[in-house]
Amino acid sequence: MHRPAALPRSAYVHVPFCRHRCGYCDFSLVAGRDDLIARYFAAVARELQRVDAPLEVDTLYLGGGTPSHLGPDGLRRLFGLLVDKLRPVPAAEVTAEANPLDVTDAFVAAAKDCGVTRVSLGAQSLDAATLRSLDRDHDPDDVRRAAGRLATAGLVVNIDLMTAAPGQTIAAVDRDLAAIAALAPQHVSVYCLTWEKGTAFDARRRRGLLQPVDEAAERSMFERAIDQLEAAGLGHYEVSNFARPGFRCRHNEAYWDCRPWEAFGPGAARFDGRVRITNHRGTVAWMDRVLAGQDFAGDRDAMTDEEAARERVVVGLRRRDGIDREAFADASGFPLDAIAGDAIRSWVERGLAVDDGWRVRLTREGLLISDALWAAVLTP
Repeated sequence: MHRPAALPRSAYVHVPFCRHRCGYCDFSLVAGRDDLIARYFAAVARELQRVDAPLEVDTLYLGGGTPSHLGPDGLRRLFGLLVDKLRPVPAAEVTAEANPLDVTDAFVAAAKDCGVTRVSLGAQSLDAATLRSLDRDHDPDDVRRAAGRLATAGLVVNIDLMTAAPGQTIAAVDRDLAAIAALAPQHVSVYCLTWEKGTAFDARRRRGLLQPVDEAAERSMFERAIDQLEAAGLGHYEVSNFARPGFRCRHNEAYWDCRPWEAFGPGAARFDGRVRITNHRGTVAWMDRVLAGQDFAGDRDAMTDEEAARERVVVGLRRRDGIDREAFADASGFPLDAIAGDAIRSWVERGLAVDDGWRVRLTREGLLISDALWAAVLTP
C-alpha cells in the first residue's frame, strides 16, 4: 500500500546558537558558545553532502536556537553553504527565526539579500513584567522596532506569543493581544507555557519558587487569544496559529500534510513519509560525529502504513479545516472511519467534533482539549 515517497519540497535547518537560554527552554541549543559557530558551518556543509542532487524547495525554514544570532555575515555564510543543495523556487517561502534584539537594519538587509521572505520574531510578550518572568533578554520596544524594520522592508512577519507565563494575569494577556494587533503582523503563533522536564523553570517549580497558572485561567487566556486575534483579522487555522488571508505558514502546512521534508543540524528531524530520522540533539556531539564521518542520527522512527494514517488523523484535526474523507483515503490508503470512526462518533456525541459525512472538524471545545483526544486514535 505504501507508495514511494516523492522528493522533499521543504527543508529545515537548525541553528543551535543563542545569547542565553531562557528558563523554560528545552530545545537543542548552546548559549554563549559562539566559538563553535565556525565548526557548525563546517558540519552543516558536510551534512549537506547527504543530498545527491540539488533539491528545489517550496519552503525553507531556519529555526533554532536563534538563527539571527549568526548576525548579517553569518546569515550570508549559512545561505552560501545551502545554495548548492537547497534551491528555493522563485515563489518559495523562506523563513528565519529571530530574536528582536538582533533585527538591525544590517540584519534585515542580509535577510533580503539571502532571499528570506518571512521572519518569525520570538517576542513571547510585549509586556515588560511578562518578559522578565519568562527570562527573556529583550523589552517591548525591541519587538516594536524589529517588527517595524521588517515590515518596512516588505518581509512577512510572524510574532510568537506565550501565555500562561508565571504570574501572568488575564489582563496582561489582553494587553499583549492589543499590542500585537497594533503591530499588524501577517501571522501570530500562540503557545501556552509548558513546564518541560530538565529546564530551569521545572527545577524552580519543584522547589516551590514558581507556580503554574491554574487551568481555568490558562484556558481563558487562550480563548481570548482566539477571539481577539480573529477580530483583528487573523484567522485561527491551526490550534496554535493565526494568519491573515494568504499568509498561512506554508512550511508548517507541509508538516501537517505529512509531506516529506529534509532537515539538517543538531536535533533536526527529516521525514520521507514513513520514517522519521532525528539527528543527535547535542550540538557538540552532532558536530563531532558529522565531521568524523560517523552516524549522527539520534533516533529512527519507522511507521507502518496504518501508523502513518493514524498520525495523519492527528495532524489533520489540529487544523480548523479538518479532514476531508476522500482526500484522506487518497493520501493514506485507508478510509478515515476504519482508522478513527469510533473516536469521531464519540467526539461528535460529546460536542467535540462536527461531521457532515464529507469532512470532520473539531469544535472549539475539541480544539481546546485536543491533546487529550489523540490516544483514542494513535492506539488501535
